[in-house]
Amino acid sequence: MIAQAHLDLVLLAVLGAVSVLLIVAYHWKVPYPILLVIGGAALGFVPGIPDVQLNPDVVLIIVLPPLLYSAAFFSSLRELRDNIREISLLAIGLVIFTMVGVAFVSHELIEGMSWEAAFVLGAVVSPTDPVAASAIASRVGAPRRYVSIVEGEALVNDATALVAYKFAVAATVTGTFSLAEAGGRFLLNAVVGIAIGIAVGYVIARLRKSLDDAPTEITISLVTPYFAYLPAEALGVSAVLAAVTAGIYLGWRSPELITPATRIQAFSVWEILVFVLNAVLFMLVGLQLPSVIDGINRLSTVSIIEDAAVVCAAVILIRFLWVFPATYAPRLSRRVREREPAVHWQFPAIVGWTGMRGAVSLAAALAIPQTIDGGGAFPQRDLIIFLTYAVILATLILQGLTLPGLIKVLGVEDDGNLEQRESKARILAARAALDRIEELRGQDWVRDDTADRMRGMYDFRIRRFSARFDDEDDGAIDEQSYAYQRLRRKVLEAERAEIIRLRNVGKINDEIMRRLERDLDLEDTRLEV
Repeated sequence: MIAQAHLDLVLLAVLGAVSVLLIVAYHWKVPYPILLVIGGAALGFVPGIPDVQLNPDVVLIIVLPPLLYSAAFFSSLRELRDNIREISLLAIGLVIFTMVGVAFVSHELIEGMSWEAAFVLGAVVSPTDPVAASAIASRVGAPRRYVSIVEGEALVNDATALVAYKFAVAATVTGTFSLAEAGGRFLLNAVVGIAIGIAVGYVIARLRKSLDDAPTEITISLVTPYFAYLPAEALGVSAVLAAVTAGIYLGWRSPELITPATRIQAFSVWEILVFVLNAVLFMLVGLQLPSVIDGINRLSTVSIIEDAAVVCAAVILIRFLWVFPATYAPRLSRRVREREPAVHWQFPAIVGWTGMRGAVSLAAALAIPQTIDGGGAFPQRDLIIFLTYAVILATLILQGLTLPGLIKVLGVEDDGNLEQRESKARILAARAALDRIEELRGQDWVRDDTADRMRGMYDFRIRRFSARFDDEDDGAIDEQSYAYQRLRRKVLEAERAEIIRLRNVGKINDEIMRRLERDLDLEDTRLEV
């Protein structure tokens, strides 16, 4: 009974710490993965906190599929296609370059590090973390193209890294390796993984097109990542690419598959789910530090600090050694120079600095087998796990905390092009609405005064967004719109207060109150103030 009470208090303390760290991250405007990892590491050393073991299968099979699927679903297929060269060079070329580079540095500079163990370490720390990249890149006001590239890289490079990791571990365990076999297997894994993702996406799309029930559709969307990931994992092909491909396919087709009411609910569910999974995952990564340190307590403190510094520096510098040549080498072609705008050095600089590692790397390190064929211990397993953790901490803290300031100092900020495209799209949509109003004006059920009133609303919307392209605009139309929206919000608050009063005095029940609240909330979300 006492032990159960103690466990309850510990769980309460952990949940309270997570809540506090999330609130602090919000107020300090710091990406929450950073504070959760730091806070989790500190919490792990608090007396009475039990040893927490992060099961690799929990990350790679349970948590990773929905995170990858969600990131792919909400990504832009067009932006991925437009930046396919840059993303491929980072997600495939840089992963292999990092694995080889880290392996070489580790073998040469870390005492007793065998080539086999060095290549396993290189594969483990080669992929950037999709969660950290999205959480940090999307909050720093960076150009949209930069965000698309680093998110696209993080989506795909897990597949490359995990395939390389499996070959490196297999080579260490069995003592044999064939480059030709590895290259052919990599291509086969990628092609079959993509094919599974497309097949699952097609089947789910056909299924969801026949449905119009929000709970059922949301449930199907939640299990879709596993429908793609698990069969690919069972076949030994790229499960990551399967989940990502299914997400991209269904994300592109979602406007025709999901009704407006379902879309509002489903997107809210996914937003909360992804946030909670990320928070739990990074907290668990932080809590691993005590057990990671226990695994290397027989080694010299000075030597492991030096080894960690060497590997962290190698991971960061190798990325720069790849990013700059990969950015400018294609521009040696005259065709590329004529087709693409000039790239200033600041852009590859921030791409190079966006190399945060995360839970996937730690899960891969923890999944390293204890023994090799013949019964011997896997070489330097505990050291690999510690060095992986050091890379995660160093990249998250050093790069994650300094990235916003670096973007500001280098002047690489959003050029406003996305906002202009949004305004143009709103204008075109409003004009389409006006055309449709005129087409329907002759119908018996359309009153002239109703059509005129609706036409006036869309005329004002066109004037408002068109003014944003007028250099001489004094902002009067926007001010008028904001004043109206401010008034509308005050009126909505009055409606909401009256609905609550009616519930409190027993005139309506809670079901009616929530139904009316939902209508007011939907209208409230359209306001920009």
